[in-house]
Amino acid sequence: MLSTRESPPVVHTLHSALDEARTQTDSLFEMVKPDSLYDRPIAERHRVVFYIGHLEAFDRNLLGDALRLPPSAEPEFDKLFAFGIDPVGGGLPSDQPADWPRLDQVRRYAGGVRRALDQALAAAPGDARLPQLLHVAIEHRQMHAETLAYMFHQLSLDCKIASASPASSSPAPAPPSRSHTIPIPAGLATLGRARRDDADFGWDNEYEAHQIAVPAFTIDEHMVTNRQFEEFIAAGGYDHRSLWTEDDWSWKNEQGICHPAFWKPAEGGWMVRTMFHEIPLPPDWPVYVSHAEASAYARWLGKALPTEAQWHRAAYGTPDGTERAYPWGAESPARDYGNFDFQSWDPAPVGAFPRNRSAFGVAGMLGNGWEWTSTPFEPFPGFQPFPFYPGYSANFFDGKHYVIKGGSARTARSMLRRSFRNWFQANYPYVYAGFRCAGS
Repeated sequence: MLSTRESPPVVHTLHSALDEARTQTDSLFEMVKPDSLYDRPIAERHRVVFYIGHLEAFDRNLLGDALRLPPSAEPEFDKLFAFGIDPVGGGLPSDQPADWPRLDQVRRYAGGVRRALDQALAAAPGDARLPQLLHVAIEHRQMHAETLAYMFHQLSLDCKIASASPASSSPAPAPPSRSHTIPIPAGLATLGRARRDDADFGWDNEYEAHQIAVPAFTIDEHMVTNRQFEEFIAAGGYDHRSLWTEDDWSWKNEQGICHPAFWKPAEGGWMVRTMFHEIPLPPDWPVYVSHAEASAYARWLGKALPTEAQWHRAAYGTPDGTERAYPWGAESPARDYGNFDFQSWDPAPVGAFPRNRSAFGVAGMLGNGWEWTSTPFEPFPGFQPFPFYPGYSANFFDGKHYVIKGGSARTARSMLRRSFRNWFQANYPYVYAGFRCAGS
């Protein structure tokens, strides 16, 4: 249990939030069988054991100076577990299990770092940097609670302990089999957040707030479903060269991609892998695909993925020109608004949360699956990198990553704020990310 002693109230509150985030990631590691902790479930990522050390090493490297921690007893582990990887250009890690420290060494290191941080945070630290740094530590760990989930999704079913599964979302009536197209009138979309007088936390790429004039367009009422994407496959969408960019076509052929990564061919149809089971493909769940696959589907319909500004306009805009904090209004996210904040391992049908609608009637824009946009991940005007984490965003302003918005069932509530931006490479198919189409 955390010690309150005389720690400043804001630091104590954030320390408690960090401890809650630790519980979330600890529970994820517990669901992987010990003999699978040196597996690499996704070729582009580190082995599982890395992340056991990484989460604590990140916190120590981030908070150590502000907390005036003594020199590290294991600086080589601080360095080894400091950074994850995001290979661009086809390069993949080639390390072997024997290249990593023993599990007992990693856990001893992680436990020691955590105890040292807790003791320092309980000792009434007065460093003015701490609130912002603690926000970074909390959301970094919450992000990993999601990335670890989709990584573990790719582990063989016999590598996981199914009893760790949380309850699924409440059953909901199935939506109409077809999504309507919603007209969105021309108007302004506010992207980002204002730096001046901003007392809340935002990552460096969320600043500076600015408005974009968005011409009138149309957008799908719902995210594209498994049923709809199955029609694309049946029509030979993966084989039509005209639907794919040169890079996406090369990736698809080199990797042998012919269906979504979460799908598995079965006699007479498809199965989908959930975290702990394989089940018949639920037709009204949103389909999870890469940006490349989403873009090809949109072209097949003569449409496109929405831009980041179009997505914002559809989600937060209103007919009278004002903008909302959330698609449904000002109320903070709650369970009956959507499938988010670790409610479930699985998506829900795209129409499962009637209250999750924007002022224009666009449904399900927060939770149940991130949504790809056509906008490359780039800095906003006035961008300033965090001095303590200069590469967090700037390292990915390379034209190869695309903005995704909205959140999934495994996205923490704090990251459902309007200004939050996520991003991934176009040819990365493992994220809990779907899409909807936009037209003129």
